[in-house]
Amino acid sequence: MDVSVVVPLFNEEESLEELVGWIDKVCTKNDLACEVILIDDGSTDKSWEKVEALSEAYFAVKGIKFRRNYGKSAALNVGFEAAEGDVVITMDADLQDNPDEIPGLYQMIKKEGYHLVSGWKKKRKDPLNKRIPSKFFNLFTQKVSGIKLHDFNCGLKAYDIQVVKNIEVYGEMHRYIPVIAKWHGFNRIGEKVVKHLPRKYGETKFGIERFMKGFLDLLSIMFVSKFGKRPMHLFGTLGTLLFTIGFAIAGYLTYAKVVMNEYNMTERPLFYLGLLSMVIGSQLFMTGFLAELLSRNNPDKNIYSIEKKQGFRKKKSVNV
Repeated sequence: MDVSVVVPLFNEEESLEELVGWIDKVCTKNDLACEVILIDDGSTDKSWEKVEALSEAYFAVKGIKFRRNYGKSAALNVGFEAAEGDVVITMDADLQDNPDEIPGLYQMIKKEGYHLVSGWKKKRKDPLNKRIPSKFFNLFTQKVSGIKLHDFNCGLKAYDIQVVKNIEVYGEMHRYIPVIAKWHGFNRIGEKVVKHLPRKYGETKFGIERFMKGFLDLLSIMFVSKFGKRPMHLFGTLGTLLFTIGFAIAGYLTYAKVVMNEYNMTERPLFYLGLLSMVIGSQLFMTGFLAELLSRNNPDKNIYSIEKKQGFRKKKSVNV
């Protein structure tokens, strides 16, 4: 198996047949043995019926249907688990990602040795209210992560199979997969200018709330990457520091009362500041201790309710 094409979808019944036919044409022309994994993320239209029909028409088309909508990250995570190709390529189902880019992305992984290649929609066919927030978050993610990519959110990406088998994607973290890959030691990350097409069918699933969730997930990634395996280093340090400050204040107030014969210590704001500092310090220390226990006993597995599967045959794979 040369390529696994993973396609998350939600209410994209109109575009699926054209998309699969296009992928079939590209893979056949370039002699690439491939599979197409369509993940229906709880669609409410006839998308799953289309997936079933395409699986019957094309031997290598496989389908996974969620019982409800979990989000794109969940769909990608399940698709990554099912993928068998040497190179895994993700793309959106709305035909805005161009399947003609598949051979070039494949070559960058197999021949040029990249772990991950992200598409760069240099000339986007999206409305302004989608481009401006995206540009802001791309710049912010560059600064925070140190990864020089122009378009973290591009759905068209290629991965070495070892990358997708060693990462976990959840929340809105699909847009930050390069950051997660780098965290896991896959540092050869490249970029390819890709052609972006205008939406042909349906409506965009874009919403400003997605960027807010993505921003919070980026903060989560940066925190987990630094302290996920050693939370006590953060919470324990902060807790110890605050408790020490509070203890020093208490010591000073005791000295002032006993030696300097000062009274009404409990009426001074410094007394309450020292008390609060010791209480918060103790709580942070206990938070770090509990987080340490959880981090060492957490299986780190995402579990999603899958209603149906289609096309997963125990036969040798061929071109689509």
